[in-house]
Amino acid sequence: MTQNTNYTDDNIRTLEGVQHVRMRPGMYIGRLGNGNNPGDGIYVLLKEIIDNSVDEYAMGFGKQITVDISEDNHVTVRDFGRGIPLDSVVKAVSILNTGGKFDDKVFKKSVGLNGVGTKAVNALSESFYVCSYRDGESSWARFERGELKDSGKDIASKEKNGTLVNFYPDPMMFGKFAYNLSFVETMVKNYSYLKKGLTLVLNGTPYKSENGLLDLVNENLSEEPLYAPIHLEGEDIEIVLSHGRDYGENISSFVNGQNTRDGGTHLAAYREAIAKTFKDFFKKNYAPEDCRQGIVGAISIQIQEPNFEGQTKTKLGSNYMWEKQTHDEHGTLHLDTGPTIRSYVNSFVAQELDNYLRIHKELIPIIEEKIKDSQREREEISGIQKKTRERNKKANVYNKKLRDCRFHYNDKANEKTQDDIERSSIFITEGDSASGTITKARNASYQAVFSLRGKPINSYKESRKKVAENEELNLLISALGVEDDLENLRYNNIIIATDADNDGMHIRMLVCTFFMKYYPDLIRRGHVHILQTPLFRVRNKTANRYCYSPEEKEQAIAELKNKVEITRFKGLGEISSDEFADFIGEDMRLDQVRLADEESISEIMEFYMGDNTIERQNWLRHNLKSEKELEDVDI
Repeated sequence: MTQNTNYTDDNIRTLEGVQHVRMRPGMYIGRLGNGNNPGDGIYVLLKEIIDNSVDEYAMGFGKQITVDISEDNHVTVRDFGRGIPLDSVVKAVSILNTGGKFDDKVFKKSVGLNGVGTKAVNALSESFYVCSYRDGESSWARFERGELKDSGKDIASKEKNGTLVNFYPDPMMFGKFAYNLSFVETMVKNYSYLKKGLTLVLNGTPYKSENGLLDLVNENLSEEPLYAPIHLEGEDIEIVLSHGRDYGENISSFVNGQNTRDGGTHLAAYREAIAKTFKDFFKKNYAPEDCRQGIVGAISIQIQEPNFEGQTKTKLGSNYMWEKQTHDEHGTLHLDTGPTIRSYVNSFVAQELDNYLRIHKELIPIIEEKIKDSQREREEISGIQKKTRERNKKANVYNKKLRDCRFHYNDKANEKTQDDIERSSIFITEGDSASGTITKARNASYQAVFSLRGKPINSYKESRKKVAENEELNLLISALGVEDDLENLRYNNIIIATDADNDGMHIRMLVCTFFMKYYPDLIRRGHVHILQTPLFRVRNKTANRYCYSPEEKEQAIAELKNKVEITRFKGLGEISSDEFADFIGEDMRLDQVRLADEESISEIMEFYMGDNTIERQNWLRHNLKSEKELEDVDI
């Protein structure tokens, strides 16, 4: 019988700014996390504060920003810009949709235009302190979890103009968190590349770039490119490009100094412009993917009032260089738009890259030979893959391998579906037992399962032809939707779910090797993950605890105290579907597969997946660890 619940005026609630941020943090900073992933919320908090300081520099105020992160994860950011107007300090950091960036006379090409960023940091911090210094005076305020605790002014300050912010992310929101300084260093370096002349000092170490994006690309090159990177600059646009020997495309993209990890309209326009310019220059109808195969580069544009997809600003959604509503003298509303981003980028690349090639004629044969090599290999492999797909269709293998979900990453999102599309995932499992468990436990709206039959081939050692003929890998790529272009990716999260034994680890390495060699951008864009599954279950008559490490197991034993039963899980198939639902739900633990830009893919694969050299044997001896296998025991 349905329970009769009264729905009255008393049920209608209005959440004030801080309350709403704390109740719905994902709307403001994306994921929470504990700092193990560069996309975790604590880095978004830091970025929001630095963004404000960088915007000051972009407007011509302050040449240095200091960032200090203590061992206990307290963060201090100090800039030397204009400082927040002294009578508006409290409002500027605590009232949503309040700030100077809504006035484009003050901030013309800023990242944080929504008046939310600093307020979200305030609301999600256990402690938050801000002090603005202006012309010998200062104004400060101290908050706890977004609530004002104290504030005041000092009319005799000797500090230089600017703003100081100190905050400590709230453990109630982020749990046991810690900043990974290598992630922060990458963030700070990117700011320095994008704002030439700006010095950022991280824990005493200064970072400054004189050559902008060229420094970024040169520093991140893992091996010698086919030719020196081409660096072109114009009004509101800067690009760098070269070709390397690896597969895929490695193009970083930025808007107003913001690293758009997931690309957007500017990256799509740049990719299109590169291919079109080469085709027009050589007067041959080369395929776009052949023109871009192995490309290494970057693009940065400056636009007014950028529209990002989500508060974390990792994908640009704007279509125009500027777009704003204005009223004429009669009060009629008009939409004023600049050129489209697509036409602006295409026009710049077509003119400047064409001019560059005509001046530097020595590059012409190198670039065309690279395009022709890519074309020959693609056409050869395409024929092999076509035959393999036709053979798979006849055998009706496809449906047996993939248990698909309802929503996909490349679907068009609306308010109702955007969360499921963002969560879209595919679990790559080994064997029928594990895939059966995950299939029963999954959420079929956004979680798909792909079952491998045994170990895939070693993609590093085998020829490209042999890889193209492989049934397993062809079906996997077809399931992911990336046969022709990574923009068609069907799942945001590619999750390798294997047993934690030797065979499972080997399969994990083989799948990662395949992605690293032929689809490295899937890793660079943060799509590839390893599923953590519990190693132990500790339980007594009143409670169950699932433990992911021996340390967690010991803690669970100490907390449960009474007669405890310990189960060591050896494979995914041993875990019931009811239990597994918890491990792939909201609290799912994932290890992101990361590849530092400066790391050489070929060197990594040669070391781990190549011949068994003395160096690798010594490394294994040095790093080998044994773990006592615990069967079911009673304590």
